[in-house]
Amino acid sequence: ETLIDLDALAKVEDEDWIYGGSDPCPQAPDRVLIWLSRGGSDAKVLREFDLTTMSFVADGFHLPEAKSSALWLDADTLMICSAYGGDEHATTSGYARTARLLRRGQSIDDAPVVGQTRADAMAMAVAPVTRDPVGDRLWFVTIENFFSNTTMIGTREGPSQALDIPDDTRWSQRGDWIVLARRSAWEIDNVTHPPDTVLATPLSALLEGAPRYTALFTSSERYAYENHWWNDEALIVYAHENLEPRHMRFTPQADGTWARTMVEGLPDVGIVHMRPLDDIEREQTGDLIANTQDPITPPRLSLIERGRAPAVMKSMPPAFDAKGLRVERLEATSHDGTRVPYVQVGPADAGKNKGQAPVYMYGYGGFGLTMEASYRVGLGKLWLERGGTFISANLRGGGEFGTPWHDAGRREGKARSHDDFAAIAQDLVARGVTQPKRIAAEGGSNGGLLIANMLTRYPERFGALFCTIPLIDMRRYTKLLAGASWIAEYGDPDIAEDWAFLQHISAYHTAVPGQAYPPILIATTRKDDRVHPGHARKMAAKLQAMGYEADFYEIAEGGHGYGKDNAQRATFTTLGLAFLREKIGWTDET
Repeated sequence: ETLIDLDALAKVEDEDWIYGGSDPCPQAPDRVLIWLSRGGSDAKVLREFDLTTMSFVADGFHLPEAKSSALWLDADTLMICSAYGGDEHATTSGYARTARLLRRGQSIDDAPVVGQTRADAMAMAVAPVTRDPVGDRLWFVTIENFFSNTTMIGTREGPSQALDIPDDTRWSQRGDWIVLARRSAWEIDNVTHPPDTVLATPLSALLEGAPRYTALFTSSERYAYENHWWNDEALIVYAHENLEPRHMRFTPQADGTWARTMVEGLPDVGIVHMRPLDDIEREQTGDLIANTQDPITPPRLSLIERGRAPAVMKSMPPAFDAKGLRVERLEATSHDGTRVPYVQVGPADAGKNKGQAPVYMYGYGGFGLTMEASYRVGLGKLWLERGGTFISANLRGGGEFGTPWHDAGRREGKARSHDDFAAIAQDLVARGVTQPKRIAAEGGSNGGLLIANMLTRYPERFGALFCTIPLIDMRRYTKLLAGASWIAEYGDPDIAEDWAFLQHISAYHTAVPGQAYPPILIATTRKDDRVHPGHARKMAAKLQAMGYEADFYEIAEGGHGYGKDNAQRATFTTLGLAFLREKIGWTDET
């Protein structure tokens, strides 16, 4: 059943609307908040929608375009965190600085501020202590940066009591249980828990100043915590064991202990993303759904009912011919001796390309994000199906082996993630897979910084580069859009000690004339309100002025992505892959 035809709505209103999400009202299931983005930007408009009349509520809740979030408190009241309204309501990163109580019929300008954070923090957020019933107990969270936050509990009148936990702790709560995982080591009652240990305590005990912690999962060097979430009364912990996905179910017992079982029957290779079958807590049955895929297996959606093996409900049909392809997990040795994993997908007959395989590499290496090798339709059709090889790199700076792996590749260690990527390219040559001139590489956003550094630091290892929606100018990045929110990842260029290491990875500054740089295509979108398109524009202009083969592509819409819809994304991807194929000298005959 079609609820909203976005194309028709955009045409009627003469707006470039892109769907940005929805949130139903727990107390009035026929009402839902709808987020709409112009051209795919992060800033969105909010409107209230009536599922009975299938129309927007004429005098309903409405938030003007801004980077915002909203929480239903009851059918007539929202708690909003919105950057709309100028500096008073926006942080220097461009996110919400205040929490405001918005009542039905009230203008956002008249909504009273009930919570506020500093301008130099990243953002203010509000969450319910429990979602059903929502009630008036709320969490007020100051997001200091991507890896640090401070939390207070309160009511719709505002925060009242601080949550006494370290600020580098990730947490979630259900009923009287709160589960925490700290990024750094944590000493509790003379016991030191290593980073990413998952601990549980009754919330009431924590608020009374006498927490009773139980360790549920302890990360090790190659068995690392990824995240956790609740499903009915059970806690699901997601981890990677040597990069193989593992899901554990922890259920609290009457005596205060926790029973642990593994979620069985799911693949050990590729991606396994799981969530509750029912998103609304009051309706949760404990059943799960899982999306599984790998580079040559299309996504499948499986139902996992209690006590039963996963049952496939729906599968995406194959989008390319994967016959004769093999998926391997390998390791390269980086410059400092660290073993860096990567996934190689290519012809099972390794000698088919006679050491001249056309290789496409992709990497990211930042913000603690784990790079999981997925089923990529465009790459499969335009590269793998035609005999090419795909490499997905697991660089330091990612989350593949927990916080220590991330910390090794951030701030002064960021250059290591770039060294890791270059080491994988070198390993492909050493293993006889290919030659440098046949290696093409792509990366976007933080991965765009990676690719720009391959150009300036390791040009001899690549035949062509595709640098998308990139961060490149590390001297001014904190002054542009959301850049200030990334200081914890990269460092602050306005601090001399930080600029001392940042200057060496600021490709805009390290690019010099007279080098053997490979051809590069730099691409961005005009509607990117996260990473300013100026990074891409400046780098392309500088390279062109110095006489290098540097092409530039910019589309009007798309936000921080490759386009606003499938047609634009397909064009963006096809253009990039065609560029890479041409520049490494690969036709279907070669």
